[in-house]
Amino acid sequence: MAETASALNCQVPQFSASMTGSQSFDLSTYQGKNIVIYFYPKDNTPGCTTESIAFRDLYAQFQARNTEIFGISRDSLRSHEGFKNKLNLPFELISDPDETLCHLFNVIKMKNMYGKQVRGIERSTFVIDVHGKLVKEWRGVKVAGHADEVLEFVSALS
Repeated sequence: MAETASALNCQVPQFSASMTGSQSFDLSTYQGKNIVIYFYPKDNTPGCTTESIAFRDLYAQFQARNTEIFGISRDSLRSHEGFKNKLNLPFELISDPDETLCHLFNVIKMKNMYGKQVRGIERSTFVIDVHGKLVKEWRGVKVAGHADEVLEFVSALS
């Protein structure tokens, strides 16, 4: 996919994808709401669990600010359903096994893992505003305090 969504203040291309709850995510469905999309490497790993719990714990505050949250990784829907249930996540997880959304948001990077170079998802978060524009991105996210920082940014949107 040549088109990317990584230019700030640009309209995000319409996309749809499978997500938990036997639902399909369609960007146009959420027009009029802010959307937080966080890309994470893998279900049931320490950093990804901590990040998802942080967004879970602030979910009501995001909702109060007209904001929906979605997590995305390359894991299967089955894996996502288990992860979501285990952590009691109140938001849906999007499955991107073919990396379509990963490429759209340009989050696939070469990473060092145990001394080897591997392709993987760079932990990243994006905020799409009520008009469908990408208004903020964080790349190479450190989990500690990140969800709070995203909430602070969303709170400042008018």
